Amino acid sequence: MMEQPHPPLDALTKDPRAAALLKDRAALESLLRSPDAQALLRLLEQSAGGGLQTAADAAARGDAAPLMGLVRSVVESREGAAAAERLRERAPKD
Repeated sequence: MMEQPHPPLDALTKDPRAAALLKDRAALESLLRSPDAQALLRLLEQSAGGGLQTAADAAARGDAAPLMGLVRSVVESREGAAAAERLRERAPKD
């Protein structure tokens, strides 16, 4: 069976920092368990009004637009932007 393309994941693997993080499971898990990642997830859930799973499912099928819209709205908020910046600072550098 041929593997289906996943445009959002494919785009991540082309970014050197994201690709390095995806290959380092311990660093990725640590980052995902961080208070800032948890804060962003709470903000996403609040912003989505119950539609986060639907947006994530659409992204898994190749339509990242709904999820990206949610993420954009969260990182444009003051709290979301601050948490996202702290995550960027914690992410492994190339």
